[in-house]
Amino acid sequence: MVDWYPVEAIEEAGYSPVFDLECWPHHNFIASGVVVHNCYAQLQENDRHEITKEVIDAFLEDSARMGVKGISLVSDGESLLSPIYAHTIQRGAVLGMSMASGTNGRLFTRTKLLDVLPSLTYLRINFSAGTKARYAEIMGFKPEVYDRVCANIRDAVAIKGRGNLPVTIGMQMVYEPRDADQLLPFARLAVDLGVDYAVIKHCSDDEYGTLGVQYGKYKDTYPLLREAEALSTKQTQVAVKWSKIGDEGRRNYSRCYGPPFLIQISGSGLVAPCGMMFNDRYAKFHIGNICEQRWWDIWQSDRYWEVMGYLASDNFDARSMCGALCLQHMVNQALDGHVKGLQPIVPASGPQPLHLDFV
Repeated sequence: MVDWYPVEAIEEAGYSPVFDLECWPHHNFIASGVVVHNCYAQLQENDRHEITKEVIDAFLEDSARMGVKGISLVSDGESLLSPIYAHTIQRGAVLGMSMASGTNGRLFTRTKLLDVLPSLTYLRINFSAGTKARYAEIMGFKPEVYDRVCANIRDAVAIKGRGNLPVTIGMQMVYEPRDADQLLPFARLAVDLGVDYAVIKHCSDDEYGTLGVQYGKYKDTYPLLREAEALSTKQTQVAVKWSKIGDEGRRNYSRCYGPPFLIQISGSGLVAPCGMMFNDRYAKFHIGNICEQRWWDIWQSDRYWEVMGYLASDNFDARSMCGALCLQHMVNQALDGHVKGLQPIVPASGPQPLHLDFV
């Protein structure tokens, strides 16, 4: 059941921009019939296919066969809407892969949490505010959804504790500088809920600046970000993605080497180098669809390597031909430095980080 606001009246009010991303603060939109917070997902719409249980089982089997280490269900919509959400996580874990999920958490029940938490490496709740009123405003939900999601997070933390489960439970705030008033309330809420970590990160934009993210204004929020990190406790680490925020949407590399190591697949089954290229306007980079062809065959195809080769060639310039600060950004930086001989990649020393299966 989706939370809709009932229409009370319709009155003539003149003319103004009507595309949601232009109408701050109600920056939300419709994706697959569901209200979603204004982020890059609204730029990812493509032809829809249904990922059935048979399709996902084939995909997971092929992924395990090709040596995939980890799969994260973050979706270009809302993963919990899928009737095979729990099955996917459980089956992937049985096949020996690390499974993770990002979700707004609204549709969780205690039963579903009990189903998935033992099979997850991490669970990340997307929560782009700290107070109830601003949560409703930014996320596009009714205010009471705030309480429901907080209760779900408390349940998840309790289930983890009772079962001594190895899963990491976190919250993530994707913010724009204009929403900086929520940085400290978000950090305090995360500490109160007892999650393992609370990440604060930038909002990505495409190469045309469609979302209007003002990267230069993130500097003005640095004092609040440092104050938020200082709220960390022994239980909850509040972490800011300083490296990406500090890059201000700029990239020092032109070639894209990351997708073969960290590829993204749309909730429609579309296989593309990354989520920023899901939209139909990037059709020349689309490789196949797991609803129509086995993932193994797509991976082995000439088309797959043709696209990957193009992205890593002089014909492609990531600085002008795709969105900024993508999921593969840090991978691209590291591989670019290695290829140029500026910073060769060498085996790491010291303690092994958490979630190593997720680059």
